[in-house]
Amino acid sequence: MGNVKPQATQLKPAELNPGKAIAAASENIAWPDERWWEALHDEQLNKLVTAALSDNPNLRATLARVRQAEALTGVAKAATQPRVDASASADRELYSAHSTIPAPLAGNYAWKNTATLSGSYDLDLWGRNRDALAAALDDVHMAAAESQMARLTLETSIVRTYIQLSLEYALQDSVADNLAQRQRILDITRRRKAAGLASDLDVASIETTLPAGRREQEQYGESIALLRNQLATLIGKGPGDGDTIARPLLTLGATRSDGVPATLPAELVGRRPDIVAQRWRVEAAGSRIAVAKKDFYPNINLAAFAGMQSLGFGHFLDASSRMRGITPAISLPVFDGGRLRSQLGNQTAVYDGAVEQYNATVIQAMSDVANAVVKIESVRQQDELAQRALDSARRQQQLSEKAYRAGLTDTLNVINAQLTLLNEQQQMAQVASKQLDNYALLMSALGGGIKLDFD
Repeated sequence: MGNVKPQATQLKPAELNPGKAIAAASENIAWPDERWWEALHDEQLNKLVTAALSDNPNLRATLARVRQAEALTGVAKAATQPRVDASASADRELYSAHSTIPAPLAGNYAWKNTATLSGSYDLDLWGRNRDALAAALDDVHMAAAESQMARLTLETSIVRTYIQLSLEYALQDSVADNLAQRQRILDITRRRKAAGLASDLDVASIETTLPAGRREQEQYGESIALLRNQLATLIGKGPGDGDTIARPLLTLGATRSDGVPATLPAELVGRRPDIVAQRWRVEAAGSRIAVAKKDFYPNINLAAFAGMQSLGFGHFLDASSRMRGITPAISLPVFDGGRLRSQLGNQTAVYDGAVEQYNATVIQAMSDVANAVVKIESVRQQDELAQRALDSARRQQQLSEKAYRAGLTDTLNVINAQLTLLNEQQQMAQVASKQLDNYALLMSALGGGIKLDFD
């Protein structure tokens, strides 16, 4: 076996520097609940996620892979158990008159009957089969963790898509309100023109902004329809089911969405399904290294058989037709052209790759949590600034409209005020949507309430 051994070192999450963002947000708060999306208080969303967990084909495919891994475990387990086989045959044969078969069979047809019960057992003195079974069991755990990761990804996708749907409705409302305000200004301008207080240019200045607003309103309608179709796909239904999805009614309420558990990152390795899956991958690879090493050792098998054999049926059940035997066997690789060493080198490289993939997953998990915390803190400040800007834009719009009614300003100032208000309304809606989306991102980064023990 020489110097063929693993080179990668498994990362210890507790030794990673969590950074200022995570340290500042670490508090003694609970880990996410398994149904974390219910904190958004939208019954329709709850039903959509429940339907997806039941009917999404991709999620069901991951469960099929778990069953496949369990079945392969049965194959590996069979190698550690004794094996018993039974066989029976009856052949009618014309025997040569000039061969070794004596008379009266020579030159005649006769039946040759055999019934055998055989058994074999691999002593597995070095534990090769047991290591292969351990690797197969690790594969089952890995497949189960990957299935849970697929579930978490699906849950997060539905929640974030639903939040985006809510935002599109809010943006559409903002455009609709702004169009209604422009239409009122247009009516006022037409009345002023009729009274000789405004020109055709003033009327045209307002009229030219309406088609663009209606076009934007239609674009939001398109986005809403597409998001409904996307949600229908995620829950494993056709587009017709998306048509029935009503406008979201999301509220995060008083739920804390800016803190992380004080036990992070120590418990993150048991909460994130992708990390757990990678740990099981490392364990399976380690067991397969042990299997590759055991291939260098002698293999000892025991086999025995007992049965009946006769020519013709007349004496088939006689005691003299009995046969039995035992065949112990030992095999030892002597020269294989380096095949076993290459197999060990391959499994060692697989192990190193699994370790590095685990390390990368842990680092990415910590980054996901830190990014979510940074976004939450930033959006909190953005919300305060956006609210101030919106209040200021609303006062500007009201003042410009009053001034226009009084003939103290022109249409350009009114249009600019309307556009400013529209922009700030949309900014406010986007900030509110980001707060909900960041909550979903943090819940996903923390493992979504899924607890997978590693034992």
